[in-house]
Amino acid sequence: MKLLLPGLCGPEVDEYLRQDYSVTVNEGPAKCLSKEKGLSEGTWLAGLPTSASKRLQQLPNNMVTYFTSLSRQQEFEGNTKSVIPLFSVTYFLTITFSIVSCLRQSCIRNNVWLACCGVVSAGLAVLSSFGLMLFCGVPFVVTVANAPFLILGVGVDDMFIMIASWEQSSRKKGKSDVKSRLAETYSEAALSVTITTLTDVLAFFIGTWTAFPSVRSFCLYTGTAFVFCYIYNMTFFGAIIVLNHKREQGNRHWLTCMPVGVDDQGQQSCLYNACCIGNCSGRSPQPESEHPMSIFFKKYYGPFFTNKWIKLIVVLLYGAYLGGSIYGCTQMREGIDLRNLASDGSYVIPYYNDDDKYFSAYGPRVMVVITESVDYWNETVRLAIENCTQNLEGSSYVDKNLSESWLRVYTQLAESGLTNISNKVLFIKNLPRLFKIVPSFKWDINETQDEIEASRFFIQTVNVTSAVDEKNLLNELRETAKQCSIPLMVYHPAFIYYDQYLVIVQNTIQNVVVAAGAMLLVSLLLIPNPLCCLWVTFAIASVIVGVAGFMTFWNVNLDSISMINLVICIGFSVDFSAHISYVFVTSGESSANNKAIEALSLLGYPVLQGAVSTVLGVVVLAAAKAYIFRTFFKIMFLVILFGALHGLVFIPVFLTFFGNFGRSPHSTKSKYPEFSFRNDKDCP
Repeated sequence: MKLLLPGLCGPEVDEYLRQDYSVTVNEGPAKCLSKEKGLSEGTWLAGLPTSASKRLQQLPNNMVTYFTSLSRQQEFEGNTKSVIPLFSVTYFLTITFSIVSCLRQSCIRNNVWLACCGVVSAGLAVLSSFGLMLFCGVPFVVTVANAPFLILGVGVDDMFIMIASWEQSSRKKGKSDVKSRLAETYSEAALSVTITTLTDVLAFFIGTWTAFPSVRSFCLYTGTAFVFCYIYNMTFFGAIIVLNHKREQGNRHWLTCMPVGVDDQGQQSCLYNACCIGNCSGRSPQPESEHPMSIFFKKYYGPFFTNKWIKLIVVLLYGAYLGGSIYGCTQMREGIDLRNLASDGSYVIPYYNDDDKYFSAYGPRVMVVITESVDYWNETVRLAIENCTQNLEGSSYVDKNLSESWLRVYTQLAESGLTNISNKVLFIKNLPRLFKIVPSFKWDINETQDEIEASRFFIQTVNVTSAVDEKNLLNELRETAKQCSIPLMVYHPAFIYYDQYLVIVQNTIQNVVVAAGAMLLVSLLLIPNPLCCLWVTFAIASVIVGVAGFMTFWNVNLDSISMINLVICIGFSVDFSAHISYVFVTSGESSANNKAIEALSLLGYPVLQGAVSTVLGVVVLAAAKAYIFRTFFKIMFLVILFGALHGLVFIPVFLTFFGNFGRSPHSTKSKYPEFSFRNDKDCP
């Protein structure tokens, strides 16, 4: 059934209504639009969806879906705009979490400004990274839009470590002046922040070795942002800590910075004292000896998980986790559904749905391009082209009855005596006769005055139903074209996505193995304890298997997007596992259970806090309208969940089974300043 859209002109536009549902517009004749002459083809195609949508509303009794060769690119690039509003939500959540974590009852020792400046520091890292990369000409691709969410969560985590070290320094003898306290803070926080930053940066920069340009761009932007985040935490945020300390020394209010008196406020109202002192008693509260969460991990959480029956349950749960993960890995699917490249409300999704519903037997209509000027009027050359065409049609994925070749039709016209193509002049001169019979062939020939620079014909693929079929189709067609004596190239816009199937598994394994090796080397250099490195290795492998397996259950395929996250999870698994295992192996406690309890009491809350802050940084992506951002959230959520689960449950329990093996020869009574957590109620 022929369908004519108002405003599209002439016999040069072939418009076919597919089963009363789908419309394919042949895009060659863009210049023939009666009302839009003078527009370039790209401009016309870019505006076609809007124009078609308005005009199709005039057909209320028909459901029509449409698609152009630019639709996929336009919709994919438009995903970035859809996620911009989520930035403000993310910063609000992160600032709120940071402020709540740093609240105190005292209006003087409140660390609200520290929390806000920590978030600002992470934001400055994103701006610096993006500015530097754009200045250097690194392409900004849609995947890079995920970076600010990730950097924000990690930057806040480093902020908590800095604050914890600063508060810990206040309780050490001989550390009363600002310089010595700041020096102590940097000495304590340096190892923790440096390890986490170094492992994450290495993971991202190793990701730049991939064959996927979009992955390289994401890793460059994000890895550079981590470097800036580290620099700003060590400089800008350190200065903020000192300024906040001077405010506290001056007994100034956290909000107004006005001096707060204590001696003359005992007779003031309860509301006044609550706002200016922090409680109704009129006396400035003293710092707590230990944070409530540290007490929880020490008195309740640690003893609970060191109970022998609970440890047995944990082992069984880990067995179920590992079994489910391995099963999920065996069910992993490759490839990306092209409809997922567009946002949820895009007009291309109904088109793909209709195409799958009514034309699932047909694959992409592949363009075969003769890339150089050849002597088409030479019969030997025409026979060579015909042989190449038949070889391509010989593939099990090609239906030879649906091929479309201008040269075949032209040759048949000559053989029937309707035209003469015996020499170059006649061949080119008589081409208009061919175009009168089949006007669309005009767009298959790149013709100059006396030369045909290039030309194309089309073959129709069939039975392409899976990523394996797409990979095999691409290999077969390219190999056949390569063996042809005529310079040929096979092309379809979807081939850029099929290409990833050829290297995705190899690239993923390569990046994961190299990144894991680099993480182990860094861990061994900075934490020289063999048993600790063994558990870091265990955690990396276990978390990767878990993420890869469970992402299958969450309907996430292995593609360039998920490959990024698998590399990321290596760095995060080190963050969660290295700290807990190192505290355990360097503990001076006599029993394995007590070592595990001590490790959890010191680092349980910081690990939990780091996990929560990172999840808060990416959780808003779950509400994104684009698959690429939802996928990033899904895998990052799995990474943080399984990383924290290993750091807080599996590794502490498994370490208790090994007793004193790997104990550091220099270990004394639990001394772990590098990852220690402050023992007051100011800020976690």
